Amino acid sequence: MFRTALSDFFQALPAEAVQAHCDGPCGVYDPASARVAAEAVLSMTKKLKGMEAPAAGDAAALATYNNTFSRYVAIKEEEAAKAKKELMILWTDYFKPDHLATFPDLHDTFWKAAKLCSACKVNIDQAKAEELMTAVEKVHGMFWQSKGRNDAWVTAS
Repeated sequence: MFRTALSDFFQALPAEAVQAHCDGPCGVYDPASARVAAEAVLSMTKKLKGMEAPAAGDAAALATYNNTFSRYVAIKEEEAAKAKKELMILWTDYFKPDHLATFPDLHDTFWKAAKLCSACKVNIDQAKAEELMTAVEKVHGMFWQSKGRNDAWVTAS
């Protein structure tokens, strides 16, 4: 009864129309999240490529190697998924059809970046990880240009 009365009360109130340009009305977008994730992918890829399997017969060293290898792979895949998610948010929520006039290759840039995220998840390929960084840098430039700013591309490593 209380629930029904409360529901009736709220339905009787006039609701003001609101506008939001994203899934949540936060208004905060930044390609930095994609950059951090892409950097982690590149870092983990380099670490994986630098690992050397222990000599045969050293069970303890093999266990340590397998554990470290597995952790690096898990981190690489998680960060590639994060980078893809962040890129998708920018592509689908931030960029609007009006941006295509300024960036005619916008869709192709994001599509290729997303494909690179997938390639980095399923492979240990430093060239693909570096291509991902280049793609994210391009998105960074497009994003800040669309904001009328020229923020420097800065990486942690």
